[in-house]
Amino acid sequence: MEATIQRAFEQSKRIVFLTGAGVSTPSGIPDYRSNNGLYTGHRNAEYYLSHTCLTKEPSVFYDYVKQNLYKPEAKPNVIHEKQAALTQQDRATIITQNIDNLYHQANAKHLVEFHGNLYHVYCQKCHQDVDWQTYLKSPVHANCGGQLRPDVVLYEEGLNEENIANAVNAMSNADLIVIVGTSMRVYPFAGLLDYRNPMAPVIVINNEALSFPFDYQMIQQDAASFFEALQV
Repeated sequence: MEATIQRAFEQSKRIVFLTGAGVSTPSGIPDYRSNNGLYTGHRNAEYYLSHTCLTKEPSVFYDYVKQNLYKPEAKPNVIHEKQAALTQQDRATIITQNIDNLYHQANAKHLVEFHGNLYHVYCQKCHQDVDWQTYLKSPVHANCGGQLRPDVVLYEEGLNEENIANAVNAMSNADLIVIVGTSMRVYPFAGLLDYRNPMAPVIVINNEALSFPFDYQMIQQDAASFFEALQV
């Protein structure tokens, strides 16, 4: 760990982590578009995760989500744990694209789940929350016969306005922005960079080099190795 990088984390009071699928791959959760990703071999994967599929072919949606997205055996890794530790010190906010619940398991405190959480399930008819384990047994709500669904943002759906507001507020007040395990190519998540505090340094930790139209420090390495070395 470079001393200047370690010092940047130690001196910052309002860190914002922008994170994506690469944070959870060390926990055994596949990403989406890599060679071994969720979309590989599934030509219609984006359709399966769309509002259209949910409404027109609910059984197809349910089967795909159940078989491919739920990984209840997965545990937080060192990336989740170190970032969560900084949130517990009230020095960081995590804004994540991930829907896998691992930040909750790591006891992250200031967390914006930009695309929702698979493990929060509710009934579309009566709006009652239902345990995710019940959902994995049946997509039909036993109480009212309504269709259950995970509280995640599907293709063709809008984002939660509170999440947007919280994310924009964190970005505009950040004194250090750390991009981890994401290509920052998916909008509107990538658009959060437009709201960053221009005085905040940006550090990017990713296996592939990324390019942005502003000053940033690129650390092209495995994120788990980086956070293993980071002292918090």
